[in-house]
Amino acid sequence: MATDEIRKDLRAAVAARQELGPEYEAEVIEGFLAKLDAHAAQRLATPPARIEPPSREGDPGGLALAIVSVAAGVPITAIAAAQEGTIAIIICWGGLVGINLARSVSRFIGRN
Repeated sequence: MATDEIRKDLRAAVAARQELGPEYEAEVIEGFLAKLDAHAAQRLATPPARIEPPSREGDPGGLALAIVSVAAGVPITAIAAAQEGTIAIIICWGGLVGINLARSVSRFIGRN
């Protein structure tokens, strides 16, 4: 992804090439590539921003929801297996996973 600085440098190199003529083309290109290398080295030296996970201190119900989901999943699994079979078990656990996932996503979106 080109930044504004790189675009300006490229435009300046093209303008210099047009002014100076083809005999200075190699020097103009080398100068632009040196600036490009310096920019790349600077970007590599800068560490990327780190995304912090949500803290559990402000999440009083997250662990409780997970525990209740597993505790509710046991009898739901037994009832679903006795009544309808494997497909019903998959649907029930899909619902429990969906509830926990929706809560996690809403917390992540609310944080940003």
